[in-house]
Amino acid sequence: MQDTLDNLIGLLDLEMLEENLFRGRSPKEDLQRVFGGQVAAQALIAAGRTVADRSVHSLHSYFLRPGDPTVPIVYQVDRLRDGRSFTTRRVTAIQRGKAIFALAASFHIEEESAEHQSQMPEAPSPESLPNWQERKQAMGVSGAMADEWMATRALESRYVDEMDYTGEVEQASAWKIWLKTDGQLTDDQLLHRSIATYASDMTLLETALRPHRLTSLTEGFQAASVDHAMWFHRPFRMDEWLLYSQESPSMSNALGFTTGQFFTRDGQLAISVVQEGLLRAPR
Repeated sequence: MQDTLDNLIGLLDLEMLEENLFRGRSPKEDLQRVFGGQVAAQALIAAGRTVADRSVHSLHSYFLRPGDPTVPIVYQVDRLRDGRSFTTRRVTAIQRGKAIFALAASFHIEEESAEHQSQMPEAPSPESLPNWQERKQAMGVSGAMADEWMATRALESRYVDEMDYTGEVEQASAWKIWLKTDGQLTDDQLLHRSIATYASDMTLLETALRPHRLTSLTEGFQAASVDHAMWFHRPFRMDEWLLYSQESPSMSNALGFTTGQFFTRDGQLAISVVQEGLLRAPR
């Protein structure tokens, strides 16, 4: 709904404390720690607020400490470079005087060049697939837990592939989801790319769990993003359907390595994502 989307947009509208210093808040959710995608998206907004006339083309980040959702997050931006073609920013997210997250982002002017890309995988149209409320029972998630899990995300999702949250089914280490915001956005590309950053962290680690009959909802299971990188290849809109194709090439040493690609409906490769996360089963 548009109200929920407006809440997300408000979450990304950081307060400017002074030059290169911003403050963000967390939604009023009963969570033990701040959602990683939120911190990454807010950090990108902070970096982008110090850059003019060019768009972010890549970001690389590390999650250092769990964020406390009851405490505001201060984002400190370091202006590392302002070149003719590229601009580089480093952002540190701070709570109680300690860094909880670090991001480096590179911004680039628009240039013409030769082009090629990976082919978009086949998938049924999002309109032909059930929505979250229709799908959650089939995925083995029910009741208040399911609704709380998806609360405030402000995104519509259509699962191309099944996801089992009971831990009873072994699944392939690859799956696809259609995503878009549940409402309309302005034309601000920084906002679209920040919401994409937010959305990219929602399901990626689940990909590494699929072959092992484990889920993030398993009692006592510990899951946390460790690092996260993104490359923005082509223009896109987050209020239009994007196919998020995800795969996990490796899991070892309690670390799941995952990759993702966002495709527009007309087959354009818009974003590439790579993430590694801690996935520690109950002992």
